[in-house]
Amino acid sequence: MNKGRKISGGKYHSNRKKKLFEKPGNERTVSIGETKRKTLRVQGGNKKSVLLRSNEVNLIINGKSQKTGIKNVLETPQNRFLARQNRLTKGAIIQTDKGKAKITNRPGQEGNINAVLIE
Repeated sequence: MNKGRKISGGKYHSNRKKKLFEKPGNERTVSIGETKRKTLRVQGGNKKSVLLRSNEVNLIINGKSQKTGIKNVLETPQNRFLARQNRLTKGAIIQTDKGKAKITNRPGQEGNINAVLIE
């Protein structure tokens, strides 16, 4: 079968273009550095604060939250190249001032980084 063609050889035409809310937005990669946020307008006219860079994490230790610094990204289960670039994603293992921690939220979608202490 020839892709995008009818059996007769004619072309299939899309009935319309993508609407603005159907188009993908820019990929937001969160890296280690001085904290930088961006405010976006989202559907319904609401505001969303997204993170671009950060060097602080809200660390949960024994059920209590504590703000500590991020030193390095050790491992990223989704993609090993993200760890090499020090990208902060959900599930990434990071080295903090208190020890190893795992990121539990999505920093590119939210304005902060939350993590749970592993060791």
